[in-house]
Amino acid sequence: MFAVFKTGGKQYRVSENDVFVVEKLAGEAGATLEFNEVLMIGEAGKAPQVGSPLIDKAAVFGEVVRQTRGEKLIIFKKRRRQNSQSRNGHRQDLTLIRITAISPTGAKPAASAKKAAPKAEAAADETKAAPKKAAAAKKPAAEKAASGENKAAAAKPAAKKAAAKKAAPKADKE
Repeated sequence: MFAVFKTGGKQYRVSENDVFVVEKLAGEAGATLEFNEVLMIGEAGKAPQVGSPLIDKAAVFGEVVRQTRGEKLIIFKKRRRQNSQSRNGHRQDLTLIRITAISPTGAKPAASAKKAAPKAEAAADETKAAPKKAAAAKKPAAEKAASGENKAAAAKPAAKKAAAKKAAPKADKE
């Protein structure tokens, strides 16, 4: 299924899960947007539904992925033989959007299972990580101290060698 809708003075042809850039829209990352100015909806094997100019009650739902900015454009103006020129730059504010649903009736999509699944996976990961943290906490303090001493002892000879190298050239100069 695809839809053609209008936002920011432009028309976009989209289908579900498309990610695209539009001119800046209000909303933080993860916010849900609803586009009501739907011009056309089509499905594979069926005649498209075309509005005149808009389809009543139809809507396209999207999610803000992130707010970003476009490439820098240089505006350079020169007036010949006048010893006059100006240079400015501009970067357009943009919004990256992912289409979540297209609805010919305007009904909002139900909460998707995709959002619930990552939460369940995160909880499972925490339970797996808990035994590792407990094992690290059970490690005797003497072993931790010994491993710390070994690291410090290994660093000391290297420091002595570096100090000796610095001192040697000074002795030669005198």
